[in-house]
Order: sequence, then C-alpha cells, then structure tokens
Amino acid sequence: MGTASDRPSTSVEDYVKAIYDLQERGSGPVTISRVAERLTVSNSSVSGMLRKLGDLGLVDHQRYGDVRLTPTGDKLALAVLRRHRLIELYLVEALGYSWDEVHDEAEILEHVVSDQFVDRVADRLGDPTVDPHGDPIPTRDGQVVEREVRLLSQAQSGTSGVIVRVNDSDPELLRFLAEQGIGIGLRIEVVERQPFGGPLIVRLGQPGDTRDQSLGLGAAEALWITPFS
Repeated sequence: MGTASDRPSTSVEDYVKAIYDLQERGSGPVTISRVAERLTVSNSSVSGMLRKLGDLGLVDHQRYGDVRLTPTGDKLALAVLRRHRLIELYLVEALGYSWDEVHDEAEILEHVVSDQFVDRVADRLGDPTVDPHGDPIPTRDGQVVEREVRLLSQAQSGTSGVIVRVNDSDPELLRFLAEQGIGIGLRIEVVERQPFGGPLIVRLGQPGDTRDQSLGLGAAEALWITPFS
C-alpha cells in the first residue's frame, strides 16, 4: 500500500474507515443504518458494499447482524486513519488551517498521498500521537495508544476532567465550540444534568478562573474527557 495505485478503491477505504471509527468510539453496535448515516448513503448501498467487503475479507457481517471488521479490515482502516489524521495535523500546524476546515480536505488527500509522504509528514511533526481534534494517530505499524476517555454526555454530576477529544464530523459544531473557547486541554466539570435530555451545566477553566456554561446534548455528545481520578 505504498502508493495510491496499490490500494483498494476510495469507496472501500471510506467504508472500512467509517466502520472502524464507529467501533472505536464505542457508541453502540455498528449497524447498516449507522454506516449509512455516517456516509450519507442509502441502506441498500451499504448492504451492497458490505457484500463486496465480505468477499474481500475485510468485514464479518451476517444478515440483520452487527458489522465488524476482520483483522485485515482493521489493518486497512488504521492505515487510512493514519493518513487522514496526520494530514489534518499538518494542515493545522504547517498551513494555518483551523480545526473545522481540515476534515474535508483530509478526506480527499488521504486517498492520493503516498505512504512515504505520510511518513515524512510524521517525521516533520515529531511523530505525534493525536490529531487537532484529539483523535489518536495510529503508528507506522498500526498501533494505537489507549487512553481512558468518557463521553461528556455520559458523565454524572460532579465528574471533572480534561477535554481530550472532539468529534470532527460537524464543522459548524467545531466553530461553535471554538467561539465558546472550548477545546482540547480545557478543564471541565459537570455541575448539573437537566432532566429529560436537557442541557448540561458545566464549569470550564482552572480553579479560581472558571465560568459556568450550558451545553446542549449535541455538543456534549461530541466531547470526550479524561476524568480526574
């Protein structure tokens, strides 16, 4: 997989990356409908592609069952994610992009750059372990550094920690968070959970310099924290 011409098709790479991402975030079983929602395609399109991915040995999927990547599928997905996340970081660090601009650019570039280019980007950036949104960057040999993380939306009142990851699929949400001064490395505490799916009241900042803010469920479901022990 050294050059783009050696790799599977763009659609195959997009599918295994989406399935891995859904598995990685641990927000429930990976189903046809969730893959369809992620890729903005029909359920029937996903079903057809899953049959192709199964023939290629990349997924295990029984009719009406969950979708799971095989070890071969995992390896391919991690290679695509490494390219994607390193490109995102390079665009921010070297070219001055903001974190809400890089996802769509990386979606295109990840399929055309060579592995040599990506490795040189990694060398230039000092072999980083996370991208601008806090997503882990797989190593050259497909390893991922594990961290204890929890979705903010699932944290109980009184939980405090540091924001370490932000879902990058919605540029408007990323712009909103940036405008509110909410990003990677910010200390956060859940002060109150409003009932019936209402907003969370959170306290942001270091002790002695904090502010309280209301966060809707959509924003809380996009933020991952490492809780303090």
